[in-house]
Amino acid sequence: MVHLMELLPTGKKLLHNATMKLILVTIALILLAMIPLNLFNNFSSPWPSPVSTKLGKKCDIFRGRWVQFPKGPYYTNVTCHHILDQHNCMKFGRPDTEFLKWRWKPDECELPFFDAAQFLELVRGKSMAFMGDSLARNQMESLLCLLASEGDPIAVSNIKYPLSKSCLYTDYNFTVASFWSPYLVKDIDAKPTAGTANSLMNVFVDEAHEAWMSQIEKFSYVIVSAGIWFFRPQVYYENGNIVGCRLCHKKNVTNHTALYGYRKAFQTTFRTLLRLKNFKGVTFLRTVSPSHFENGEWNTGGNCVRTKPVSSKEMKLEGLYREMYSTQVEELKTAARLGRKRGLKFRLLDTTEAMVMRPDGHPSYYGKRVDENVTITDCVHWCLPGPIDTWNEFLLQMLKMEGDSSLGQ
Repeated sequence: MVHLMELLPTGKKLLHNATMKLILVTIALILLAMIPLNLFNNFSSPWPSPVSTKLGKKCDIFRGRWVQFPKGPYYTNVTCHHILDQHNCMKFGRPDTEFLKWRWKPDECELPFFDAAQFLELVRGKSMAFMGDSLARNQMESLLCLLASEGDPIAVSNIKYPLSKSCLYTDYNFTVASFWSPYLVKDIDAKPTAGTANSLMNVFVDEAHEAWMSQIEKFSYVIVSAGIWFFRPQVYYENGNIVGCRLCHKKNVTNHTALYGYRKAFQTTFRTLLRLKNFKGVTFLRTVSPSHFENGEWNTGGNCVRTKPVSSKEMKLEGLYREMYSTQVEELKTAARLGRKRGLKFRLLDTTEAMVMRPDGHPSYYGKRVDENVTITDCVHWCLPGPIDTWNEFLLQMLKMEGDSSLGQ
């Protein structure tokens, strides 16, 4: 280049130099403009997707908005008898029905409708377990209702743990079960007679919960979730010794945030699944489901009386929920990396963005606990039918994609 420029006449040489400078300045400006964009993409979005679920090359089914759908839900509380009173909003007098007439619309495609027959064919001869708290059971109820158009399962009494259940679709030899394990790891109520939402819990963060660990090896699909129980007062144990607590007010015990126990619980859960010799299943992490208490908390007069979705600008994932979401995703990424060495799959069932925008979908005053004769203000669980049915629309697409060899591990 230097030798070529030396052969040019002086005027042409100057013109060439000016042109080169202009090109270099232009390239520099383009690069500088790209830096903030990359920073925004990498850091400002609360929705990392390390295990994306796409329809085609462009569509991530978890990114979108709610659009009106006048036809309404797949079922009613009359056509489905699997709905607990706690989630049976219409039975207990909810007067509005607009919350039932919305459908999730991904940004770049359409989310296919739930097809009960297709779902049951995909899981023929297989088994599925929901592990976690009452929201895991809430999702299982939704699934049973969505499958009701193809038939009802029979109850199976092979699970001896409280609040856990199992049932079988005999025509498809498909078993679906829920395992009550609100922390995913071993927990013991410090004062069993207390029984309140603020009672102190002993949480053994390095020991998987026996309810699921003893039986999970035989399941083909495992849906893992946990959330709101970590807001309670807790004492954390490792190797049988106290290592800290949250809101325990004990002297000489390190006080941790809820994220300490939350991260440890997912680490223990994923490590256990990775170490179980006979476990061959696909693990789905169902991301955190936000509550929508307004005008106070659950015990200070809070409520959730909205009747339709909001936009992503009106409500965002913030505070502890955002940190919990990030924690889940980080631990899933680690498990997915380790799982590839063993031929195990870990997938992200990312329901959080969609549910942030649904403050209208909770039972609020229109539900009743199984063990109580009083109504409650419930802004944590979801009405059935309701927006939680979308979780299983997502799940169906993910099951279909598991058969796509192009996805890889």
